[in-house]
Amino acid sequence: MGTSMLPKTTDDELSQGRRLLVLAICCASIIVVVMDISIVNVALPAIRRDLHASVSGLQWTVDAYTLVLAGFLVLGGSTADRVGRRRVFQVGLAAFGLGSLLCSLAPSIGWLIAARALQAVGGTMLNPVAMAITATTFPDPAERARAIGVFGSMSGLSLALGPILGGALVDGLGWRSIFWINVPIVAAAIVCTALFVPESRAARARRFDPVGQVLVILMLGSVVYAIIESRTLGWTSPVILSLLAVAVLGALGLLGYEARRADPLLELRLFRSVPFSSAILMALFALCGFGAFLFVTTQYLQDVRGMSALTAGLCLLPVGVLVVVLSPFTGRLVGRRGPRLPLVVAGAALALGGGASMWLGPATPLPAVLAIYLLFGVFLGTVNPPITNTAVSGMPRSMAGVAASLASASRQSGTTLGVAISGTIVGSALAGGGTAYTGAEHGVWWLVLGLGVGILVLGLLSTGRWAADTAGRAAALFEEVDRGADLGEHPAGT
Repeated sequence: MGTSMLPKTTDDELSQGRRLLVLAICCASIIVVVMDISIVNVALPAIRRDLHASVSGLQWTVDAYTLVLAGFLVLGGSTADRVGRRRVFQVGLAAFGLGSLLCSLAPSIGWLIAARALQAVGGTMLNPVAMAITATTFPDPAERARAIGVFGSMSGLSLALGPILGGALVDGLGWRSIFWINVPIVAAAIVCTALFVPESRAARARRFDPVGQVLVILMLGSVVYAIIESRTLGWTSPVILSLLAVAVLGALGLLGYEARRADPLLELRLFRSVPFSSAILMALFALCGFGAFLFVTTQYLQDVRGMSALTAGLCLLPVGVLVVVLSPFTGRLVGRRGPRLPLVVAGAALALGGGASMWLGPATPLPAVLAIYLLFGVFLGTVNPPITNTAVSGMPRSMAGVAASLASASRQSGTTLGVAISGTIVGSALAGGGTAYTGAEHGVWWLVLGLGVGILVLGLLSTGRWAADTAGRAAALFEEVDRGADLGEHPAGT
């Protein structure tokens, strides 16, 4: 009987080789999902010319993807826990592959945005589910830690290398090719998942929370739409004010409704932990800064400096190299000495990168430009491992997955806001080019500088003794949940 015919396979039955194969399949999924956040940035000038897109259209090309990811990540993970991780993972791969194919065929910017949203629907069933599959495939704690480290490093690497691969594809085959490459990878992953990935479910799956899900989408969608469209409609227009009112009401509704649910989509009790609350904010700040950096930089290099897409991608190579070099080292450093030093380094590097970028002009010597980009590489290479560690630090086992999912959702929300805000700041100057664009960029770089300072301060605040005490008190609230899960996994007499 083939593996795909088995109703369920336990972790202990898997050989070491098969475990590594499962890890490779999960890594393939994270590579295509995360790379599609950044790979499209380098193609934006070509998409704008080919589809006659506006700046807001380009913003939505990025944000339709990250907004759906942010809004439905937690739902994707909890659904997989309930109905089966392998099953949901395969559905996610199929949806992502279909969305990619439709992106490559899009005849207009509207169709491209819709196809990007379909891609992201698939992505919500891949990121958290692949992490859960990885965790259950490696039952030994030491092996699990190494596997999750490899899985996590793929995320940062994909985000940084996306513009390089995208530049090569756009110059060689056109912008549509950045979506073609996903299709064969996804097809191979679907087949390999059926053959090699065992089915698994959570011992205690969280219940579906449709009201909380709708409120999250209303809140995030209203904020992002208001920011993107404010450039053309104005902040005082009735549409923008109504959207902001909907966002506020959505946030208040979440706070009131989720506090009364046994299994809320947004577990508010986690926020009593200072490390967790700080990790959520730092994830938001970090990817907001990096999303803004990518959005304005790829257009600065191509539209202001006249570079090809490939050359622009290669200019971001220092970022990718530093992520490759620093991410494993940062993970080990967090394991030995805790998250404080990497968070301070990451925050300082982002702040310095934002400050130094204010000196960039149309004719700034290229070595100086690349030296500034090194700061963003240091930031991205040191920020992700400590944020994940801080989010789950001190949390009981039953809440670790929820905490990690919320941190991931915060990252996607940050990327969405970074693109929305930066596009609004520089949008009117894009047609002017030259000094008009680099002058408008200053607003973005002030934002990035402030976000870096925020990460630095939160990194210091969240790693002290007082913060650890709040995490301990928050974890104690979930001890009963943990005991219930243990009873479900180990019935009496076994």
